[in-house]
Amino acid sequence: MKSISLRIILVGILFLSACVKDKTKIPFNDGDYPANIANILVSKCATSGCHNTVSKDGAAGIDFSTWSKMMEGGRAGATVIPFFHKQSTTFLFTNTYDDLGAKVIPTMPYNRTPLSHEEIITLRDWIDAGAPDKNGFVKFSDNPLRHKIYITNQACQLVAVVDAESKLVMRYIQVGTAGQAGSTHRIMVSADGSFWCVCAIGGTVLQKFSATDDKLISETVIGTGSWNTFTLSHDGTKAFVVDFNGNVAAVDLANNIQTCVATGFSYPHGSALSVDEKFLYITGNKGNVCYKIDTSTFCTDYNEITVDGNAPLAQHSGTSPDIHDILFSPDHSKYFLTCENTNEVRVMNAANDSLLAVISVGVFPQEMAFSTSTPYLFVTCMEDVTTFPGNRGSVYIIDYNTLSVVKSLNTGWQPHGVAVDDVNKLVYVANRNYASGGPAPHHSTDCAGRNGYLKLIDLNTLEIVPNFNTELSVDPYSAAYR
Repeated sequence: MKSISLRIILVGILFLSACVKDKTKIPFNDGDYPANIANILVSKCATSGCHNTVSKDGAAGIDFSTWSKMMEGGRAGATVIPFFHKQSTTFLFTNTYDDLGAKVIPTMPYNRTPLSHEEIITLRDWIDAGAPDKNGFVKFSDNPLRHKIYITNQACQLVAVVDAESKLVMRYIQVGTAGQAGSTHRIMVSADGSFWCVCAIGGTVLQKFSATDDKLISETVIGTGSWNTFTLSHDGTKAFVVDFNGNVAAVDLANNIQTCVATGFSYPHGSALSVDEKFLYITGNKGNVCYKIDTSTFCTDYNEITVDGNAPLAQHSGTSPDIHDILFSPDHSKYFLTCENTNEVRVMNAANDSLLAVISVGVFPQEMAFSTSTPYLFVTCMEDVTTFPGNRGSVYIIDYNTLSVVKSLNTGWQPHGVAVDDVNKLVYVANRNYASGGPAPHHSTDCAGRNGYLKLIDLNTLEIVPNFNTELSVDPYSAAYR
């Protein structure tokens, strides 16, 4: 009897030992993260009721269960921006340490023990290394020809890079010269899509970045100025940069030198080249002037023509138009001027600079973008409080063949930058949101000010794309498509 009991005990011990052994065999699902990151995001964030596949809809749509799911972002857009922890909400909402940077409430993991100082450093360093998966792959690094939308953020000297396929912010690029003040203003992509340039109010350089990997190629010193816009030659070898103080600089981009500066303009702002590049057009932002300059004599004895023959720009009850921007139509037969003081878009014949039409739009029209697959011009009217009462801003859509308004849309608070993606049939509108009364930002960063946000227009329906409201950094201003 005793031997039977002993055998039963031994069998029980072996069974229990087997159970313990089986449990240790269950592998930890690392979600394709590096091991040290999986120990944080999978173990402490992708938990029941929080950021896992089952619970994500109640947690801002964010799923941390795998690296791929995390990189899909949530309802507010990307949660991790590779190489830039300062704009990554995964860092901002988990950090609780003053010495490590900005902090955002509520702290995550929600109602649980905050991450340790060491864990936050681990997250920060991983993000700044590109937030790679366990095999070292960095998201968005696999297609150098991908379509993108670039958006300047004035207050932070940043450029947001949006992936056109996923519509996620894929990178933030620090621009401007270190240690120098500057308000990042205009961005423009070269005609062949190989590079982009950016200038800044209060800056001293015109910077050139590769559109393949968004790394700095070169910068040309142009001196301190209120550099607000510029235009590029079709072959990408020349640029003309406009200083609101009255100057226009010619830049040789092939050799990174400023060749000359023309002076004497009255509040110059918008800029564009004629199709044959024989003439440079510059708008006067205070008055009724649009300058036309012979580019062949620009650096010697430039010929300045004021485009107001037959007073086409002054015909408005004695009120000056104050022209903000200029843009040529896709076929270059016409050019369009946003007149911010008279709430108009004026259309000029490019052949003889005569007035073709005056189109009334919303208050304070600013930037424009053409579609090439549809006959539409999109105009942001930043301070429009009339078209949509209770909102500040509108986007007017003009048929550039019939020169008539098709409709207007409420895209958000103080829309300014606009870019058209004809491939994916979308229009990107950057809302500055810097004046009081706009929507409260979802989060803050170490860059002082209110975050702006991005809205989309469906090019097929000319309606706002529902359930899309991606937050950008502070004061998004200019936009360009690549």
